[in-house]
Amino acid sequence: MLSVSLQHDRPGLALDFDLPPGQLSAIVGPSGSGKTSVLRALAGLLRTRSARISLEGDIWADTNTGIFQPAHLRPVGFVGQKYALFPHMSAIENVSAALLHLPGVERKRQAQACLDAVGIGGLAARSPSALSGGQCQRVAMARALVRKPRLLLLDEPFSALDRSTRKRLHVELKRLQANLGMTVVLVTHDLDEAAQLSQTLCLLRRGRVLQHGLTSEVLRRPASVEAARLMDFSNLVQAQWIGADHKGVSLRWGEVVLRAAVGPLSKPGAPVSWTIRSSDVFLVKDGHPDESSLGVLVHARVTEVISMGDSVLATVLVQGSGGEPLRMRLRPGAVRRHGVHVGRRLRIAIHPKAVIVLA
Repeated sequence: MLSVSLQHDRPGLALDFDLPPGQLSAIVGPSGSGKTSVLRALAGLLRTRSARISLEGDIWADTNTGIFQPAHLRPVGFVGQKYALFPHMSAIENVSAALLHLPGVERKRQAQACLDAVGIGGLAARSPSALSGGQCQRVAMARALVRKPRLLLLDEPFSALDRSTRKRLHVELKRLQANLGMTVVLVTHDLDEAAQLSQTLCLLRRGRVLQHGLTSEVLRRPASVEAARLMDFSNLVQAQWIGADHKGVSLRWGEVVLRAAVGPLSKPGAPVSWTIRSSDVFLVKDGHPDESSLGVLVHARVTEVISMGDSVLATVLVQGSGGEPLRMRLRPGAVRRHGVHVGRRLRIAIHPKAVIVLA
């Protein structure tokens, strides 16, 4: 387990989290949320006011006992956004520069093996100026891996690459991590990238952890309004808490009574926020064979339709809801079959398992 507890003033940090060993975890947050500062603290490049950092029982920093391992003693590899390659050195020389404690022949052998591992062994003699952005990224990765670190830190290493190169390197990183079984922490502002690469996700904002856990669960069910906004949930709606029983939570949204399978307790009449993924708002065709299984059925009027290529974003006003819009993500085929256009009246279903009541 990678255990992290940090307190600092500038930059402001007040966070505590654990990440599983041998997996790729992502730290996601907007600019200024403290992502890079966390990586620098893990690498030993930032000494915070208070810290406790350990990896599988080995303590790297503990303010209470005065322990602080400097960066050169931590088994860490670090790949930043700009790669920081030496322009006057070839690819293999850049990688070898991390092995100055070894004899020259062994340095070259290990450097070549690492370049082979990241898929650019044939480019060892090229200088950084003769390499593409993706190839430079692989050289930086090889240099980070050549000392066989126990922890690999990646600070938005794909942000400056084009989409096709980025996708190829995502596959390479997943393959490399699986082969090496290494603990990897990736910092990114891209939720799609985090969803594709990580098993564990930590949402950061203003130096604090909003939510963390399995990536699939965090992305599926935000725990708070801030987390939902950070994950770009387009539906953030106000309601009143009615009550709770063994079947879940009841909410009053205007004149509409909704059910949520789970949710925090509150007081009757208290305002609460809820959300639902736009892809979880379903169109219901007339004559559906089992409408009772669909959840709450409501009538709605379409106010906007925006084509997004392989999907269509439709905004609707639900009858009796009080005027707050709801957004639905539909397939183009469903739009054509149901004749979805501005002004069209539809029936939609909101299932209790899809309603997320936010703290």
